[in-house]
Amino acid sequence: MKKFRSRRARIIATLGPASSDSETIKALYQAGADVFRLNMSHGSHDDHRARFAAVRAVEAELGRPIGILADLQGPKLRIGRFAAGSIEVAPGDRITLDMDETPGDASRVCLPHPEIFAAMRPGTELLLDDGRVRLMIETTTGERAEARIVEGRRLSDRKGVNVPNAILPLAAMTPKDLRDLDFALEIGVDWIALSFVQQPEDVAALKAIVQGRAGVLAKIEKPSAVEQIDGILAESDAIMVARGDLGVELPLETVPGIQKRLTAKARAAGKPVVVATQMLESMITAPVPTRAEVSDVATAVYDGADAVMLSAESAAGSFPREAVATMSRIAEQAERDIVYDRLIHAQRESPGETTADAITAAARQVAATVKAACIVTFTSTGSTALRAARERPETPILVLTPSLDTARRLALAWGLTCVVTDDVKNFAEMVQRAGATAAVQEFAVPGDQIVITAGVPFGTSGATNILRVATIGRPGDPTV
Repeated sequence: MKKFRSRRARIIATLGPASSDSETIKALYQAGADVFRLNMSHGSHDDHRARFAAVRAVEAELGRPIGILADLQGPKLRIGRFAAGSIEVAPGDRITLDMDETPGDASRVCLPHPEIFAAMRPGTELLLDDGRVRLMIETTTGERAEARIVEGRRLSDRKGVNVPNAILPLAAMTPKDLRDLDFALEIGVDWIALSFVQQPEDVAALKAIVQGRAGVLAKIEKPSAVEQIDGILAESDAIMVARGDLGVELPLETVPGIQKRLTAKARAAGKPVVVATQMLESMITAPVPTRAEVSDVATAVYDGADAVMLSAESAAGSFPREAVATMSRIAEQAERDIVYDRLIHAQRESPGETTADAITAAARQVAATVKAACIVTFTSTGSTALRAARERPETPILVLTPSLDTARRLALAWGLTCVVTDDVKNFAEMVQRAGATAAVQEFAVPGDQIVITAGVPFGTSGATNILRVATIGRPGDPTV
C-alpha cells in the first residue's frame, strides 16, 4: 500500500459532536479526510480549541500535514417571534413587517434588520424559512413595509430571511465573526472561510485583518457574489460553491450550471474550489447514500473541483466515518473512469504568460511523454504547487516545502502530496532530495524517471525557472 493518497480530489470533513475526539478524527483522516472544518456557527471556543488540538495530535502521530478551516458564521437575518409560536399563511395574504419587537400574529411580524428595510423597494422579494415562504414587498416607508404572501403555508418563530435581488448595506463580518476570527488566528488555523460575501470588498476587508496568517476562502452563496465572481476570485485565495443558500436565493434549476461555471473559473485562476452542501445528506441518518447523492459527488469530481465537503454528515450524523469513506470511494472511482482524464484535459486552460506557468505546463507535458513516476515541485509559499495543480496532470505531484504552514494550507488543493523538508542549497542537492523523497514516499522506485521543478536562486519565493528530468538511483547511488 502506498504511503500517499492517489485520490486527487480532496475531502473536507466538518467536526462536531459526532467527531470531536482524537480517535474519531484519526479514523476520519484514515477514511479519507484531508482537511477538517470548524463551523463557528456551532459550539464554543473551548469546543473548537479541543478539536483543533485533537487534529494536531493526529497530524503529529501520522506524520502528514492536515489542513484546518474555520468557517465564520456571517450575519444571520431572521424574523421575530409570534405570540402563538407560528401562523398559517396562504398566497394572497398580506402581512406587515416592522421593527416592533412585540410578538407577531397573522397580520404582522418583527423584522429587526434596518439594513433590509434600507434595501427594500416595491417589488423586492423576501424569502423566509429557506424559501418555504415567499413575500413580495408592495409598499415600504422607513422601518415598516407591507408585503403580500406569494408562496407558503406556515411561518414560525425566528425563521431566516434571504433577500436575493439586493446588495444589503451590511458587512460580511459581525462582531461575533470578528471575535471568532481572532480566536481562529490565535490557535493557528490554515484557512478562514467567509460567509455572506456580496462583493470583492468583503473579501478584501477580511484579508486586511488576516494579513497572510491563513488562506482566505470566499463562500459563494448569494446572487451578487455570482455576478461579481471575477473580482471576488481576484481577492480570494480559494472559493466555495455553497449550494445551500444559492439554492434558496436562485432558482434551483440554475445551481448546477452555476456550480460548473464557478468551478471552471476557479480552475482557470489556479485557485482551489470547494463544492459543498448536502452532498451526502442522507448519511446523517443512514449508512449508505442515495444514488442521486453519489452522482452529485462524482459530478463535482469530474468537473475537477479541488475538494468536496461534508457538513452535518461528519459533524452530527450517526455515520461520520462511513460518510467520509463513501465520499472517498466515489471520488476514487470517478478518477479511475476512462472519461475522467478526457474531461479534465478538455477543461484545461492555457498557461499564463509567466515563466512559472510555462515551466509547470511543460512539466506536465514532459512527465506524460516520458511516463514519469511523479512531478516533484519545490515551493516555499505554495504558489508554484498551486500552478502545478492548475495543470491537472495525470502524473502525481509531490510537493517539497520547508514550511509546515504551507503544507497544511495545500492540503485543500487538487492532487498535491506535501512533504516538509529543509530548503535545498544547490542544484545537486535539489536533484538528490527530490529523488530520495520520491523513493521514501513510494512515488518511485530505482530506475523510474521523475520531473523536477524549482527556482533559482534557491529559497526565492515565486521564482520557478528550472525543469529537470532525473532517474531514481538505487540506495546509496545518486539520482541523476
